[in-house]
Amino acid sequence: MRDYDEVTDFLGDWGPFQRLIFALLSVSIFPNGFCGLSIVFVGDVPDHRCSIPANLNLSEAWMNRTIPLVPGDDPHYSKCSRYRLDVIVNLSETFPDPDLVNMSGVEQEPCLDGWEYSREQYISTIVSEWDLVCKNDWKGPFSMSVFFLGVLIGTFIAGQLSDRFGRKAVWFGTMAIQTGFTMIQVFSPNWEIFCLLNFFVGIGQISNYVAAFVIGSEVLGKSVRVIYSTLGVCISYAIGYMLLPLIAYFIRSWRMLLFTLSLPGLLYIPLWWFVPESPRWLLFKGRIREAEAIIQHIAKKNGITPPAVLFSELELEEMKSKSEITHTIIHLVKTSNIRAITMINFLIWMILSIEYYGLSLNTPNLNGDAYLNCFFSAAIEVPAYTTAWLLLQRFTRRFCLSGALFLGGSVLFFIQLVPSNLSVLTTTLVMVGKFVITSAFSMVYVYTAELYPTVVRNMGVGVSTMASRLGSIISPYFVYFGSYNEFLPFILMGGLTILSAILVFFLPETINSPLLETIDQMQNIKYFGFRTPCSIQHSSDKSEPAEKCDGH
Repeated sequence: MRDYDEVTDFLGDWGPFQRLIFALLSVSIFPNGFCGLSIVFVGDVPDHRCSIPANLNLSEAWMNRTIPLVPGDDPHYSKCSRYRLDVIVNLSETFPDPDLVNMSGVEQEPCLDGWEYSREQYISTIVSEWDLVCKNDWKGPFSMSVFFLGVLIGTFIAGQLSDRFGRKAVWFGTMAIQTGFTMIQVFSPNWEIFCLLNFFVGIGQISNYVAAFVIGSEVLGKSVRVIYSTLGVCISYAIGYMLLPLIAYFIRSWRMLLFTLSLPGLLYIPLWWFVPESPRWLLFKGRIREAEAIIQHIAKKNGITPPAVLFSELELEEMKSKSEITHTIIHLVKTSNIRAITMINFLIWMILSIEYYGLSLNTPNLNGDAYLNCFFSAAIEVPAYTTAWLLLQRFTRRFCLSGALFLGGSVLFFIQLVPSNLSVLTTTLVMVGKFVITSAFSMVYVYTAELYPTVVRNMGVGVSTMASRLGSIISPYFVYFGSYNEFLPFILMGGLTILSAILVFFLPETINSPLLETIDQMQNIKYFGFRTPCSIQHSSDKSEPAEKCDGH
């Protein structure tokens, strides 16, 4: 039986229809870039100190002395404690000049009257609105983790729904969830409701990214597939990410910022009438006539006359028999061969996500302006994706991915050796690490889509993305470790990334091989080796001479 690429070869790879789909799917990714990382500004922690009641009638000099100075390499005023106010009032009555008093013996107390927040950078964030500081400082990272937990659940559910009910329906459904719940989130009355809504935003956020990625991978020709996966959806994500600090710079209130970021989602409603369902998926669901209609529509848009008969009677019968076979997530771990590939993928995606989001969420903590740091962190993704595309054109998948991971991990692991007075060099190394890891993230999408067959491709990418979400759930706490030791997050992320570089070598090579179609074909793939024509041979082709199966 011919594979889908053979059947649709007459359509060409880069006609008017393919260009339109490439553009529409790519621009639909813009909101993912700024919605997924909006917490960088929405949940940032402004400078703060304990609030002092105005009715104490303290002089300005004594008001300035109510907050203890924390000694150390970087002396600063305490953010979570103050001197006992009854003692301060008594001292102010006895000593009008606070410089005459030794404050070292004065007892301290927590911020019983709340906090005062600097408005130099923000009008409001969720931290300043709900006092997510000091004993409640764990709630900031938790807000991010709840979002990524939603993404985890979303990718797990959406992957199976997409393989069962269609790529297009899940794509639009998850876009609607992301846009709708972001708008509702603007009206959150408290932190608990904000987290609950953030969970639902997460369900839709990356799920529609994966669905758009899979639609493009299956509708576009094989020569365009790598360009779409790198220069298409990935650069669109980076452009959306670059817009985030620009919008946040002019909108300093977190509620108005979220509302503004949610509006572009409404612009994608018309895409329903332009983007078709994946014909490849329809064929494997036995919906032959629908698939043929879409293929003929593509041919018409490209100005091509399609063959009178697309599929032979034998091919139609085989498709019908295959469509009766259902596939579940169990098929990704059913045999030792597929299970090994799935487990290695799982670990690689999780580690990649820890490093990618750990570096992205840490940008406000770097030296310099938070908005510029965020913009540079986003802008560096554009050349990173371009580099990934160029490398994938010239080298094997394993070499590209493993090399990128090893270089990124090494850069971050050795940041601790940079002298403290060379903060610019530290920031530069972080950006280099972000560049390399972003390239690796782009590569792993391409690689994973090529490893899994059509019948479970969306599920395979979805499970891999689910592993990525486990990493992203953990990543805020890697940033949190920086409050104990500024180099600890980089040491942990660097070491894990080098480990993932080693794991890549246990995956099969997929370069220059057509996409797999069935589970049986995937079972013949040997990990830690190259995929050969034999491994993708259809069962109906057993009469093919053996010499035609000689590998790469």
